Amino acid sequence: MNNISIFGTSSDAGKSTLTFVIAKIIQEMGYSVAPFKAQNVSNNAFVCDDKSEIAVAQYFQAEILKVPTSYHLNPVLLKSGRGSSASLIVEGKVVTNKDVREYYRDLDILKPAVKRCFDYLDSKYDVVVCEGAGSPVELNLMDKDLSNIFIANEYNTKIILVADIEKGGVFASIYGVYNLLPQKLRENVIGVIINKFRGDLTLFDEGIKIIEKDFKIPVLGVLPYTPFNFGFEDSQSLKNYVQNRDKAFIKVAVIAYPYMSNYNDFEPLIVDDSIELEFIESNISLEKFDMIVLPGSKLVIKDLRWLKQIGLYERIKEFKKEIFGICGGYEMMFETLDDKYALENEKPTLEVGFGFIADKIVFEKEKTLEKKEYELFSCKVDGFEIHHGKSLKYPLFFEKENIKGTFIHAIFDSDILRDNIFKKIDKNYKSFDFKVYKESKIDEFVNLLKSKLDVKKIRESIDE
Repeated sequence: MNNISIFGTSSDAGKSTLTFVIAKIIQEMGYSVAPFKAQNVSNNAFVCDDKSEIAVAQYFQAEILKVPTSYHLNPVLLKSGRGSSASLIVEGKVVTNKDVREYYRDLDILKPAVKRCFDYLDSKYDVVVCEGAGSPVELNLMDKDLSNIFIANEYNTKIILVADIEKGGVFASIYGVYNLLPQKLRENVIGVIINKFRGDLTLFDEGIKIIEKDFKIPVLGVLPYTPFNFGFEDSQSLKNYVQNRDKAFIKVAVIAYPYMSNYNDFEPLIVDDSIELEFIESNISLEKFDMIVLPGSKLVIKDLRWLKQIGLYERIKEFKKEIFGICGGYEMMFETLDDKYALENEKPTLEVGFGFIADKIVFEKEKTLEKKEYELFSCKVDGFEIHHGKSLKYPLFFEKENIKGTFIHAIFDSDILRDNIFKKIDKNYKSFDFKVYKESKIDEFVNLLKSKLDVKKIRESIDE
C-alpha cells in the first residue's frame, strides 16, 4: 500500500487539519493509520504515552485516530531557545540547544532518527499520513527539507497538495508548487484540495476546470471555511477561534505573552458557553475579568520581564479576584526564579516573581516529562508535566485564597475540576462532558469535509 504526504502550497494552508481528516477517512475505510511529521517547529508540545515529547499537532492527530502516542510520530522538534538558538528534541528527548544555522548545517545527522521512526510506523500501520512543513519548494532549502522532500523522495509517498484560497493567489501557488517539484514527485501528486473557501462553493466551479484542464492537476475537493476550536498548533491558529458569548456570565483573561505555550489548555474554556475567554496581549485594565490565567511559557523569565516592561505585572499583582497559573505561569507566581544553568537565558539569571507563593523556582537541567492521573484541587485529573522549573515546597500545585497554580497541563479537560473552580466564581456555573463534546465536534467536522472530498480517488491512490 502507498503512504501519503500532505504538502501545503504555502504556510498555514491547513496541512495539520487535512492530515487528520485524510487519515480519519482512510481509517474509516478499514485501514490502520498513523500520523507523522518528520520535523516540527512549535512551542506547543505534549507528553506521550511513552513519556516522550512531541508537537501538539501530531499528538492531536493521534488522539483523533485513537492510536498510541510516542516520539515516532514526530522525531524532530524545535522549540524557542535563548537568543538565536532553538531547543532540539530528537526522538522525544531534549538533545541540546542549537543555533538555527548550525541546525540546518547538521541536518543530515537527523535523517537516521527520522528514518527509524518512519520505518517503525510503516511496519505497524497500513498507511502513514505524513504532514509536510511550510512550502515544499523553497528552492534554497529543498536539500534541508526533512518533512516534505526527504520523506516523499525516500519513501515514494503519494502527494496531496493543499492550497489556502483565503490567502489569495491560489492559482499561482498551485501551479508554482506543482511545477517546481522534482519530476519524480510531480508524478506522485494525486491532486489538490482547495481549502478555506468562504461562500457558495459553486462559485469556484470555473476555477476547478482551469486547474484540471490547464494545469493537468485533479481537484480532490473544495472545502468550506469552517471554524474549528481544537488542536491549536500556533498563535496564528489560536487567533482564529470562534466563541459563542451570548450566554457567557464568567469572564476569563488569559495573558498571552510572547512565548506563551500549550494553547490547547484552553480548548475546554473556549467551547464553554458559560465562559467568555479573552487573550490579553497589551497593558489593559483587568477589572472586568473574574479570573486571570497565567498560561505556560517556553521562556518564562523573558515573558515575566515582558509583563513588567509593559505594565501588566503590576495590574496582575493588584488583582484581587481569582488568579490561576499553569506551568510557566505557575513558576511566575513564586518569589524568585533561578535559571542558574542558563537554560533559558544567555547567562545565569535570577528574577523576582509575583511573590504569591513563598518559595523559589529553580530551573534544573533534567526536564520533567510525566503523564498520569494527578490528585490536586480536591479532585483527580488526567494531565501531563513538561518543565525544567522545580519547587521544593510545592512540587505539583499550590492553593490559597484567590491564588491557584500547578505544573499540570490539560487540567481544564476535567469536568469536575472546572466545576469546582468556576462554581466558586459563580454558583450558577454548570460543567459539561468535554470529552463527549470534543469527539462529537471532531466527527461532525470530519464528516463535513469528507462530503466535499473525492474519497474514491484517495482510496485508489493508496491501493495502487
